[in-house]
Amino acid sequence: MAAVTIGIADVKDTKKRMRRAFAGHNEGAFIGFASVELMWKVITPKRWELMRAIAGAGPLSIREIARRTERDVKSVHGDVSALLKAGVIDRTDDGRIEFPYNEIHVDFVLHAA
Repeated sequence: MAAVTIGIADVKDTKKRMRRAFAGHNEGAFIGFASVELMWKVITPKRWELMRAIAGAGPLSIREIARRTERDVKSVHGDVSALLKAGVIDRTDDGRIEFPYNEIHVDFVLHAA
């Protein structure tokens, strides 16, 4: 089972993960955001639904993603573009969309203001 963790990571945390990975430690797949606010701006409820629909399904066309999420192609295209730009999902060489993980773990801590 391929898993990814989505979380909050500043530059210091990212550099630490990179150093450990280069030293041979398996850090696992991680998608990091600079803040919780940015994470929720990128991963909206509709985009979360899209990620769940394509998780582990292999490469899919935007039309197939729209069918799976019961949404129109234009709105799915907009959400796919935003997730691609943020590096959350990938585009294959043949232009299809892929999210190769079938397990998503979200990890962050909210501190009192």
